Amino acid sequence: MEKTLVLIKPDAVSKKQVGKIISVYEENRLNIESIKILIPDEVILAKHYREHIRKDFYQDLIDFMKSDRVVAMVLSAENAIEKVRKINGKTNPDEAEIGSIRKSFGTNLTMNAVHGSANPIDAKREIDIWFS
Repeated sequence: MEKTLVLIKPDAVSKKQVGKIISVYEENRLNIESIKILIPDEVILAKHYREHIRKDFYQDLIDFMKSDRVVAMVLSAENAIEKVRKINGKTNPDEAEIGSIRKSFGTNLTMNAVHGSANPIDAKREIDIWFS
């Protein structure tokens, strides 16, 4: 059974879309192993987004992610990472597949409703950051 991290971002939380988004994962046979709601601080976000630290959009991303509550979840299933990435859709909601979470609930590259781990190494690292 593979595990992955999913974050429901502040844009989706503030629009009251959490229940709808969680339902999509559950309908696709993903199990919620852990779940919590928090307003992340700069320390967690710097660890999570470390690969973006020197990029132009980094501070805007950090400011957005700490602007409101985030729902952090560990989901599990066979091929959970691949399943979640397909369900989430492409990062840019304008390019995401019809029916994907980002197409349905996202607004732009930053406010795209959800985050999912990219691969098993990232999943372990991210789960440790958010659920240590």
